[in-house]
Amino acid sequence: MSTPRTTTRPSAPTSTLNASRTLATAARVLRQLRHDPRTIALMLLVPCLMLLLLRYVFDGSPRVFDNIGASLLGIFPLITMFLVTSITTLRERASGTLERLFAMPLGKGDLIAGYALAFGAIAIVQSALATGLALWFLGLDVVGSPWLLLLVALLDALLGTALGLFVSAFAASEFQAVQFMPAVIFPQLLLCGLFTARDNMHPVLKGISDVLPMSYAVDGMNEVLMHTDMTAAFVRDVLIVAGCGLLVLVLGAATLRRRTA
Repeated sequence: MSTPRTTTRPSAPTSTLNASRTLATAARVLRQLRHDPRTIALMLLVPCLMLLLLRYVFDGSPRVFDNIGASLLGIFPLITMFLVTSITTLRERASGTLERLFAMPLGKGDLIAGYALAFGAIAIVQSALATGLALWFLGLDVVGSPWLLLLVALLDALLGTALGLFVSAFAASEFQAVQFMPAVIFPQLLLCGLFTARDNMHPVLKGISDVLPMSYAVDGMNEVLMHTDMTAAFVRDVLIVAGCGLLVLVLGAATLRRRTA
């Protein structure tokens, strides 16, 4: 009498975060990045090169660089991390890596958190390099603490990482991921207060800018630029940027597809 065969199915991923799975995912992403020097150069060197170029564009008007350099110190890392994160995630989906990972007991939250940790580690190095270059080599004049400037730059880079992970769920190719940049980044860039004070904008545009996270990133940088101590407005701006980054990561985990379209 034959006995019925049992089919072993892969364990279903749990809905809660698991520290070991998250750290393993982060380590895998960092190992892959280590073998991709062009991506590392893009993340670490491009913001520094942009700041260097900006400084000498305004070589005859150093006060202009002081006025906008702090804001761009947060914007450049945000844009860079957005591009690299969205493209890297799409590359793994297109190659089938994500499907193979989800065949294991790996939840969406584990995957998103692992990516956030890996790119967050890169963001720390990136923000430290850009801030150090701006302050001690390019002579950016800020009234507040350099550590507060570094904190805002780091949160901006992490926000860019979160936005990149989020939009990668809606793109079918790397080219489509790049196409999201005009829709996600450019409106924030125009309305963040970099080119003109947000209070001087049309009321409708002012209302839109009030709900965009980059506006608070620029406001936070300006608080460090003008005040010696940590102000209540600075704390508010930092908390909003951090909260937006966390919210976008949660949305990214919720919308991440398990299968390649």
